[in-house]
Amino acid sequence: MSPPGRQPLLEVRDLRKHFPIRRGLLSRVSGWVRAVDGVSIDIFPGETLALVGESGSGKTTAGRCILRLMEPTAGAVRFDGQDLLALGPRDLRRMRRHLQVIFQDPYASLNPRMRVGTIVREPLDIHRVGRNRAERDAMTRGLLERVGLDASAMRRYPHEFSGGQRQRIGVARAIALRPRLIIADEPVSSLDVSVQAQVINLMLDLQEEYGVAYLFIAHDLAVVERIADRVAVMYLGRIVELGTRQEIFKNPLHPYTRALLQAIPIPDPTRARERTVLRGELPSPAAPPPGCRFHTRCPVVFEPCATLDPPLVEVAPGHWAACHLVPGPAGGASRP
Repeated sequence: MSPPGRQPLLEVRDLRKHFPIRRGLLSRVSGWVRAVDGVSIDIFPGETLALVGESGSGKTTAGRCILRLMEPTAGAVRFDGQDLLALGPRDLRRMRRHLQVIFQDPYASLNPRMRVGTIVREPLDIHRVGRNRAERDAMTRGLLERVGLDASAMRRYPHEFSGGQRQRIGVARAIALRPRLIIADEPVSSLDVSVQAQVINLMLDLQEEYGVAYLFIAHDLAVVERIADRVAVMYLGRIVELGTRQEIFKNPLHPYTRALLQAIPIPDPTRARERTVLRGELPSPAAPPPGCRFHTRCPVVFEPCATLDPPLVEVAPGHWAACHLVPGPAGGASRP
């Protein structure tokens, strides 16, 4: 899925994470929850790839597996040519300097017993950046000022800040080591709309300044349109469409992508919009439907969908989709 001549910073191939379902007194495995079931993506230096989908589609689990906060069941994750899944604890710890995370909940991701200065300085202490404590404290003050907080915040505790300010603290901690990739797990979903815009603008400024790449996990497509270079749409553990932001928003090919886009609110009440209402609920990842996993809710389902699982194919350069109704590279879609 890489454009010719470009070398990905992160390569994920056939990533899977299956959780066992245990029952009975002996806790025997009776089945598996296929939270991530064959995800392949690339992220290039300095770009933002948005991973979008409904709650329960496996986005957060995929991000945690890439970071090895969870151990994947199968697959390959290569960062700058190195196999992350083959690294031992010591080598993985060194690699984490280049891979950081911004968590979804700014209230739960900061230790309430630690002062903000200690929280932001902790990565610098662990990786022994700077000559001494005084130099690291100076770096910490600079980081807090860079994300729009006063240096006096170093002496305060997380509960003394608003949600938006806490997320800025999380951003300062994430950029402390000048990472090459940050996985941002719905970093603005719990914030007010005005604060969301401030945090997104901050992330864009930091990307331009430091050249950092983002894997931006989200379900709000209005936010994704503002920050993403490319978009991967995930449904029930799999990627169903992948393309540039312009292609996804202007020419969505998969019915699920179209339904997500049609759900974005329009601020002008006089404008009418065609809206696709999806049937039913997201199926359980413990028992995904046969064939196309979306066919139980798809508004344009036809006979092959219930039995044949469509592959993810490149329909146009850089634009991939997994749907029986989408023309392949040679043209000629299967139609009812």
